[in-house]
Amino acid sequence: MKPLGPLMDHVWLAQRMGRAADVDLGRAYADGQLTQKDWADIVQTCRGCSWAPQCDRWLARHDHEPCAPTTCLNRARFEELRRAHIEA
Repeated sequence: MKPLGPLMDHVWLAQRMGRAADVDLGRAYADGQLTQKDWADIVQTCRGCSWAPQCDRWLARHDHEPCAPTTCLNRARFEELRRAHIEA
């Protein structure tokens, strides 16, 4: 098992990835679509992702995409949140 990355680095990476994938995590939380546990799970998943070191480079080139890259372990969760926001 690989060591987990620094917590706050991954808090910011997850927020940036959500924003790039057109997901407002703050709004999802306020609307009840994202719980504190959900947010913690997203960050923890990011911390364990072997692709996370490449996120900064990807995010530097992609400020708005229809979804997170296929390498993102939170991609499905971000897509679910984006769809829920569109349908609301």
